[in-house]
Amino acid sequence: MSNLLKLKNLIVFGFLIVLSANLYSQEDEDVEELVIKGNVLQSDQVTALKTPVPVIDVPQTVSIFTDEDIKRQGFRQIGDIVRYTPGVNTSQGEGHRDAVVFRGVRSTADFFLDGLRDDVQYYRSLYNVEQVEVLKGPNALLFGRGGTGGIINRVTKKPEIGNDFRSVDFGTDTFGAFDLTVDLNIQTSGNSAIRINLHSDSLANHRDFYDGESFGVNPTLRVKLDDVTTLDLSYEYMDHERFIDRGIPTLNGVPDESLVDVVFGTEDVNTTTLEASVIRGNLERVFSENSKGILSVQSSSFEKFYQNYYAAGYDGTVVTIDGYSDPTERENFMVSGILVNEFETEFLGGMAKHTLLLGAEFIETDNENFRYNTFWSSSADDQEGFLVSRPMDFSVNADGVATSNDFTADLSNMTESAITVSSFFIQDQISLTDNLKLMLGVRADSFNITVYDIDDVSTSRLDDELSPRAGLIFKPQENISLYYSYSESFLPRSGEQFKKLSESNSRLDPDVFENNEFGLKWSLSPNLNLTASMFSSEQVQAVRDSDTGETLEIVGLQVDGTEIELKGQLSDNLSLIAGFTSLDGETSSGGEPREVPEHMLSLFALYEVNEKFGVGFGFTQQGESNIGNNNPDRVLPEYTRIDASAYYNFSDDLNIRLNIENLGDEVYFPHSHSSHQASVGEPFNARVSITRRF
Repeated sequence: MSNLLKLKNLIVFGFLIVLSANLYSQEDEDVEELVIKGNVLQSDQVTALKTPVPVIDVPQTVSIFTDEDIKRQGFRQIGDIVRYTPGVNTSQGEGHRDAVVFRGVRSTADFFLDGLRDDVQYYRSLYNVEQVEVLKGPNALLFGRGGTGGIINRVTKKPEIGNDFRSVDFGTDTFGAFDLTVDLNIQTSGNSAIRINLHSDSLANHRDFYDGESFGVNPTLRVKLDDVTTLDLSYEYMDHERFIDRGIPTLNGVPDESLVDVVFGTEDVNTTTLEASVIRGNLERVFSENSKGILSVQSSSFEKFYQNYYAAGYDGTVVTIDGYSDPTERENFMVSGILVNEFETEFLGGMAKHTLLLGAEFIETDNENFRYNTFWSSSADDQEGFLVSRPMDFSVNADGVATSNDFTADLSNMTESAITVSSFFIQDQISLTDNLKLMLGVRADSFNITVYDIDDVSTSRLDDELSPRAGLIFKPQENISLYYSYSESFLPRSGEQFKKLSESNSRLDPDVFENNEFGLKWSLSPNLNLTASMFSSEQVQAVRDSDTGETLEIVGLQVDGTEIELKGQLSDNLSLIAGFTSLDGETSSGGEPREVPEHMLSLFALYEVNEKFGVGFGFTQQGESNIGNNNPDRVLPEYTRIDASAYYNFSDDLNIRLNIENLGDEVYFPHSHSSHQASVGEPFNARVSITRRF
C-alpha cells in the first residue's frame, strides 16, 4: 500500500474524529448502555438481521458465538468457529484465505463486518470481535449478491461509555506460536469513549516451513451526540504475512498418509501478504420509541499478494508440480442506510404489529488483478514432474534434468474491474396474532461490472435482480416457534472476486439459489435453546447451448439437509454447544458434489467445578466427503477430533486457560482444494493463555 494512500486514510479518519468532536456541544452526561447477548442479536445496533427481532422470531437458522464462547473454546480464527457450527464446514481456501461451505455451497466472499461486505481474500482475525453470527440459507434480501448458502457476520467491539477497563491476553502453544491481544476502553468524557484493540501474532504449526506474522490495530471512537444520536468512528490497519500450504496428493482415492510430513512448496515461493486499511463510520438516531435510523459508511483499501507451488498430479513416485503468482489491489466504498419502524394496523378485529425495515445500499469497487503461471525451463510449460523428497528439490526434475521456474515468463491473466451496485430493500415482519407472525420482503439490486482484460478488451454486464423472502412463524407458546421460510439469492457470472468476465459469460443470467426451510426453535429455559431445521436448496444456472446458441436453465446443485443445535446452560455448572448436520447433495449431472460430508457432529461441554476452576471437553466428527464433483473415487475419509480445555481464575482480574486440540493426535484431512491438495490436520497441540485485566 502506498504511503500516499495510507496518509489519505489517516487524514480522513482524523477529520472524522474532529468532526464528531465539533458535532457534540451538549454538556457531559452519564450514559448507561444495555447489551444483550445470545437472545436478541448483540449486533442489533449495527444489525446483521437489521431489525431488533428476537432470534426465536426469525424464520431461519442462526448460530451465535459471543466473545465468551470464543474465549472459553480457544477460537483463534473463522475456521475454529465453523467446526462447531451445524450446516457449515471449511474449505481449504488454497492456503491463503477463509473459505466456507454453507450447506454445500462453497464461498470465499460471504463475509461481513458489522453488516457490511468484507469480500477480500484473507484470514480474518477475531481480536476485535464481540460476536460472530452465522446465518444459514440464501440471504440476498439483507446482503445482496452472494450469500448463496449463508453468511458470516463479525460484530466488532465498540467503546463503552461510562466505563474504563484494560485487558492484555498473551498465549503460546506447543508448535511455538505466540499471540498478544490488547483491549483498552478509555472514558474520554461523560458522552464519549475510545476503544483500542490490538493484536500481534507469530504463527507456527506442524508443517515444514510454516511461519508468519500478523498484526492488526483497531481504534474506535463512540460519541453520544445527544440523548438519541450515537456516532461510531473506526479505523483498522492490518498487516499479514504467512506461508501457504496446499496439502498433499491422493493415491488410490485417498490422501497418501506416507506423505503427511512432506510440503510440496518452498519457503521462499509459497507465501502470501496482505496490507489493508479500513475506515468505518456509523451514525444511529432514535426518532421515537418506535423508529430508528442507521447510516453506515465504509472505505477500504487492500493490497493482497500470494504465490505458491502445489501438487497437480501424483502416480506414487512422481509428483507433478504447478503454481502461480497472483497480486491483487482492491478499493471499496460502501454506504448503507436503514430505517426501522414499529407500528400497528387493524387485522380481523384486532391489531397487527409491524416491524418495517426500509434500506438502501451503494457499493463501488475497483479491482486490479494479475495472474502469472509457473514456467519451468525444462518443460517450457507450467507443469513439471519431480521425485518426492523432504524437503522437495525443485532444481532437478524427475528425469534428472536441471530446471528452474520464472513467474514473470507467463502472464496468464490481467484484469481491471469496476463494479457499482445499487440496492433497495423492504421487509415487514407482522405479528398477526400472539401466535402467528408473517415475514415478507424483497430486494432490488442493480449490479454493473466492466472488466478490462490483458488485451485491453472490455466486457460488461448489468444485472437487475429481485430477491424475495417470505416466512411464516407459528408460536404455540411464547418459548416455542415453528416456521417455514422461502428465500432467494443470486451470484453474477463474474464470480465472487470479479477477476474474469468472458464474452460468453457476459451473455448469461446470474445463478439463482432458492431455499425452502422448515424449522423449530425452542427456549427450553431462559439459558438453553434448541434449534432444528430441514431445508432444500437448489441452484438454477443459465447455460448456452454450443450448437444452437439458445440459453436454457438447469439445476446446477441440489442440497437437502437437516440441522440441529442445542446451546446454553444445562445446569448452573454445565454449559454446552452441540450440533448435528445431515446433508445429501446432487449435481446437475446426477453425481455427488464436492465438500458435502455425509454428516457432521460437534459438541463442546464446559463444567464449572467451583468459582475458580472449570474444565471442558469437545469433539467434532466429519463424515466422508468427495474431493471433486461427480468423482466418488477420490474422498476425504471420515474423522473424529477430540479437544479439551481448562481454566483457573486467580482473581476477577487474572485468569489462565489451557486449550488442547486433537487430544488423540489423530491423522486427519479436514478439506481439500482439489484431487492432490488435501490439507493435513493439526496433530496434538496445547495452547496456554493468560488474561490480565486492569
